[in-house]
Amino acid sequence: MAGTKEEAGKITGAPRHVAIIMDGNGRWARQRGLPRLAGHRAGTENIRRIIEGCVEYGIEILTLWAFSTENWTRPIDEVRGLIRLIGETLDRELNELHKQGVQLRHTGRLENLPVDLQRRVRQAIELTQHNDRLIVNVAFDYGGRADITQAVRRIIAAGVPADQVDEELISHYLWTADLPDPDLIIRTSGEYRISNFMLWQGAYAELYFTPVYWPDFDKEELRQAIIAYTQRDRRFGGLG
Repeated sequence: MAGTKEEAGKITGAPRHVAIIMDGNGRWARQRGLPRLAGHRAGTENIRRIIEGCVEYGIEILTLWAFSTENWTRPIDEVRGLIRLIGETLDRELNELHKQGVQLRHTGRLENLPVDLQRRVRQAIELTQHNDRLIVNVAFDYGGRADITQAVRRIIAAGVPADQVDEELISHYLWTADLPDPDLIIRTSGEYRISNFMLWQGAYAELYFTPVYWPDFDKEELRQAIIAYTQRDRRFGGLG
């Protein structure tokens, strides 16, 4: 019997967990003579296409870096616009994502969001918690250093003796404790740095940089990134 279209699209050796630094929205807008917020809006609209691609190619977990701990320093109008876009995207996409079996999660801090938006995010997480087709983990108000810092603080608060602190314990206290580390980290827009993203979790992730701005990073671009990953030799410090 022939497989489903979804099964036919799966890529052999595809990473289990893909994390994406969604960069280049502002430059995408500037090239078109548009305000920066128009680029951010185009970027949020692209998320659905990438989710569809992840399902098609056999990815189990997708982490999207939506807002960093440093992004609060941007102009207040841009920050407010980004937060408004998050609410609009959640309202627009939630029912369809739930219908398609997507489980939503959040990594980072929620307390700096408006109270109503915090409530809506928690409701979305609760609604989709049993879905198992694809985990979409949204990193908002997230930074790698902040993540490690809060983990250390919680370990100290828990009274864990110093000789019991090891890598496994630290991983347990990170915001991503219940997720496997990313296998592939993608950064769009042509920048060659990870900018404080998943510093602990990405220690042995394969890195993929592309000059394509995030709003133009479509399913085919994602496929190319995954194909490149399958051609890597992951040795984790050994000889392979």
